[in-house]
Amino acid sequence: MAHRLLRDVEADGWERSDFPIICESCLGDNPYVRMTKAQFDKECKICTRPFTVFRWRPGRDARYKKTEICQTCCKLKNVCQVCLLDLEYGLPVQVRDTAMSINANDAIPKSDVNREYFAEEHDRKVSFIVQKKVRPNDTIMKLQRTSPYYKRNRAHVCSFFIRGECTRGAECPYRHEMPVTGELSQQNIKDRYYG
Repeated sequence: MAHRLLRDVEADGWERSDFPIICESCLGDNPYVRMTKAQFDKECKICTRPFTVFRWRPGRDARYKKTEICQTCCKLKNVCQVCLLDLEYGLPVQVRDTAMSINANDAIPKSDVNREYFAEEHDRKVSFIVQKKVRPNDTIMKLQRTSPYYKRNRAHVCSFFIRGECTRGAECPYRHEMPVTGELSQQNIKDRYYG
């Protein structure tokens, strides 16, 4: 126990944060949000390091949201920790990178030691260097989302309603409408992050 007390608390390289990096749509339209914080609660879906998880409800009729990736991965691509959309333009990573001609070859290493080194180096660079701004072109200015899209926060679709078996009626906490299916409805977190 004594070695834990003498060692630097920040030396393990794990993320400690007081507030998430999230977009306005994920935060919700309510200015008074009650948020829970759990340090080292889950591992990041991208780099698998433990990080502080925040959970909140963005509105009365909304489902609970929580952070999915760590702030290091978030800052690396300048994306929201929840929806993984670009913070500045509200676009998916692949669309933003293609429109701005950004090379996306910054894949996080697979081995544990290399991944820790990569994260530490990136944290060090972010703290000393201000990210260089790439001037947006006309295409990205046309595509960008200018206002928050709060419909993303709605409850999930009721699976019993889809089968025609929902007996709750108006008391059902889920939406009673048919889901939209397609290629993009089956994406996972890593596909959204890397584009």
